Amino acid sequence: MSIVVGKYAGFCFGVDRAVKMVEEAAASGEKVCTLGPIIHNRHVVERFASMGVRVIEKPEQVQPGETVIVRAHGVPKEIELALKNMPIQVQNATCPFVERIHELVRKAEEEGRVPVIVGTKSHPEVQGIASWSKHSVVVESGEELLAWAQKPGVSPDLPICMVCQTTLTANLWNFCTEIAKKQFTNLKISDTICRATEYRQKEAAQMSEVCQAMVVVGDPKSSNTSRLAAICREHCSRVTLVEEAQDLEPDFFNGVSNVGITAGASTPAWIIKEVNNTMSEIKNVEAVQEQSFEELLEQSIKTLNTGDKVMGVVTHIGTTEVQVDLGTKHAGYIPCDEVSNDPSVKPEDVLKVGDEIEVFVVRVNDQEGTCQLSKKKLDGLKVWDDINEACENKTVVEGNITEENKGGLVANVKGIRVFIPASQSGIAKGGDMAGMVGKTVKMKITEVNRSRRRVIGSIRAVTSEARKAAAEKIWSEIAEGNKYHGVVKSLTSYGAFVDIGGVDGMVHVSELSWNRIKNPAEVVKVGDEIDVYVISFDAEKRKISLGYKTAEMNPWNQFMEKFSVGDVAPAKIVKLMTFGAFAELLPGVDGLIHISQIADRRIGKPEDVLSEGQEVTVKIIDVDAENKRISLSIRALLNDEEEAPVEE
Repeated sequence: MSIVVGKYAGFCFGVDRAVKMVEEAAASGEKVCTLGPIIHNRHVVERFASMGVRVIEKPEQVQPGETVIVRAHGVPKEIELALKNMPIQVQNATCPFVERIHELVRKAEEEGRVPVIVGTKSHPEVQGIASWSKHSVVVESGEELLAWAQKPGVSPDLPICMVCQTTLTANLWNFCTEIAKKQFTNLKISDTICRATEYRQKEAAQMSEVCQAMVVVGDPKSSNTSRLAAICREHCSRVTLVEEAQDLEPDFFNGVSNVGITAGASTPAWIIKEVNNTMSEIKNVEAVQEQSFEELLEQSIKTLNTGDKVMGVVTHIGTTEVQVDLGTKHAGYIPCDEVSNDPSVKPEDVLKVGDEIEVFVVRVNDQEGTCQLSKKKLDGLKVWDDINEACENKTVVEGNITEENKGGLVANVKGIRVFIPASQSGIAKGGDMAGMVGKTVKMKITEVNRSRRRVIGSIRAVTSEARKAAAEKIWSEIAEGNKYHGVVKSLTSYGAFVDIGGVDGMVHVSELSWNRIKNPAEVVKVGDEIDVYVISFDAEKRKISLGYKTAEMNPWNQFMEKFSVGDVAPAKIVKLMTFGAFAELLPGVDGLIHISQIADRRIGKPEDVLSEGQEVTVKIIDVDAENKRISLSIRALLNDEEEAPVEE
C-alpha cells in the first residue's frame, strides 16, 4: 500500500505561532494560563497541562503572577478590552488573519455597514469576530443568508460588509457571495478565507479524487478538520476521521492499494507521523513509502492545457528564462520578459529558487515535454479581478495620469489603462487638464468591460464625497469671524465666489479692497488662493458672506504708520479743482494742496502751475485723523529753500 501525505496537512501559520508562544513561555519558567484552549486539539492542550499550563475561561480566573496567552481563535472584544485594563502580563496569540477580520468588522461599524459573517455560529472565532460590531449578522449557509436578506426591514440598498470564517470552504463562500450580489446593491465583499486553509482544502479535494481511501487526522471538534472530511467524502467513498493513531481500524484498508493522509490546521506533526507509521504496520509494510502529492498526481497522468493556472516551484533562474517544477512530466519555463509587467524588473528581483508561485500556461508541447509559462499574464488577470472588484464594491483606487486627450484624461492603475471623461476629472470646463499629467490621483472605477479591455474611472466621485464631508464639517463649526484659506472659483460684476473647502462663499466687491474698484478682477482672478473671514451666514439658505480686505490693508492705517506732520514726500497730482489740487501720497490716500500752498506767489487757478499726472514733492502740514483729511504744501518747501542760507 502506498501512502501519500498532504503537503499542507497539519499546523497552519497561526496555530504554529500560538503553540510556540505557549511553549516558549512555559519553558522560561513563567506561570502560564491560556484564555480558552490555545487550539482545537485535545492532545496539545493535555501536553501543555503536563507542563503546568492552565486553561481558563474568564479573565477573572487569572492568578497573581500568571501570564495570560489569548488563544489562536481570538476572543470577543469585551474580553480583549478587559484584559488590557487588568494589571497582568498578556500575550496575544490570535491568528493575524483573524485579527484582520476583527479590523474589517470594526471599520464596517464605523462606516455604518452591517457586517454579515459566514461561519459556524458556535465557533469561538466567529463569536469573536461578531463582537466587533453591535449589528453583526452570522449565517451558516446560503439558504440562511437568503432568508435573512428577504426578512421585512432588510432593504436591498442596506450597506453590507461581508466576511467569512477563515476555515470556510471556498464553495460555500462563493455560493453565499453570489446570493448577496443578487440581494444587495451596496455590498462590500472581503474574502477572508485563510490561504493555508484554501490550499489544504484544494489539496484534499485533489488527493481524494485519485486515492482509493482518505484518512483525515484531527480533533472532531475542530471546524476545519470536519470540513476537510466533508470535502474528501465528496470525491472518495472511503473516508475516515481519526483523532490519533489508535483510532485506526485495520479493516478500513482492506483492498486499498493507495491512501492519502490530510490533517486539520490544529493537528501537530507528531500525531500525523504516528498515524502514518501505524498505517504502515497495519499493512505489514517493511518500509514506509511516503510519496509526494505531486508524484501521485503525475502517476494519475495529469495533463496541462493552455490557459490553465497552475502552481509550481522555481528551480533555476537563468539569463533568458526561469525554470519551474510543475509536478508533472513537462519542463516548465518562464521567458524573462514574461516575469513582470515592468520591463526594468529582473527575474532575480522578484523570484528566488524554492519560491512557490502560481503561473499561467501559455503553450504546451507534449512532443518535447515542455510548457511555456507566464507570471506576467497571470498577474495581469489578477489585476483585472482587482479592478472588477473595485468597481463592484465602489472602492477608491490610485492611478497615475499618463496623458490628456480630447475627451478627458488617461490613467494607469496597476498597469491597466483607465479613461477618465472630462466631466469626471474634477476640473472645471476650460480648466488646465494638461496640468494633471504626471500626478497621482484617487478615483473610483465606474465601468469595466473586460472583453473590450475598457475601464472608465471618476476622480469627481471621490472629490465629491470628500467635498461633501468637508462641507458638513464647515457648517457644523461655522461662526462669524472664522478665518479660512480659500480658492477663487468665479467672478461676477458684484463680487467673487470663493471655495473655502467644500462650501462656496461670496466676497462682495466692496469687501475686496479699500480703494474704489469697478470690477473684482482688479483685485483677484480665478484660481487665486486667498485668506478670507466670515462676515455673516445663513445656515438655512446655505449662504455665506465673506470679507477679504483687512485693517492691515487699509491705506489710511498704512499712511498713519509711515508719515507724520512735517514729513516731505513724493506725490502725484490726481485731480485739479478751483480751490486747489489733490495729490496721491499712497494708493487710496490723497491730500489737498490748497491754491494758496501751490506757489510762492498769487496764482489765478491751480492748472496755471500744475497738471494731472504731474509728479511733485510736498510737505505734510496738517493731518485730521478723525475726518481722514491731509493738508499738503509745495509753497512751504519753496520758503524753506529761501530761508536756508540765512539760517546757515
